[in-house]
Amino acid sequence: MGQLTLYLGGAKSGKTRLALARAETWPPPRLYLATAQALDGEMDQRIRRHQAERGPQWQTLESPLAPDQTLNDLAGNQVVLLDCLTLWLNNLMATETGDDQIRDRVRDLLRAIKAYAGPVIVVSNEVGGGIVPLNALARRFRDLAGETNQRFAAQAERVVMAMAGLEWPLKSPS
Repeated sequence: MGQLTLYLGGAKSGKTRLALARAETWPPPRLYLATAQALDGEMDQRIRRHQAERGPQWQTLESPLAPDQTLNDLAGNQVVLLDCLTLWLNNLMATETGDDQIRDRVRDLLRAIKAYAGPVIVVSNEVGGGIVPLNALARRFRDLAGETNQRFAAQAERVVMAMAGLEWPLKSPS
């Protein structure tokens, strides 16, 4: 069974950069499991820039809706960096009808990570530190993201908060 590390942080907190650096402590090959979708030109440019920054030692697989199935299909034990849970939740909210379906998908992803032979590093946004959103959809997203982060943190061997590009360890192996 692989080990799970969770990186949490706000937007532009450095969480992905820190997660990449941690992943690079394992030998290649390294797999970047992307949940982002290039739905507009700006996002397409952002994705291309990030791919170039990772360099040739990284293989990228895009799995905006089914990272659990992608993990289940992998042979090997290379390090996998899944970026990011909150984009994945957003994608699910656009396609799934109910919160219980989404919670089932979160359970399936956690099972796939547990069954995977290698280390898995997951990046997620911490979205609960601000004010209560004014609209129901934003509150629903915040609540699902908070629940999901808690479920992942409970299963993770290591949890790190990223703030201003610095690591703040929240949970370490005992």
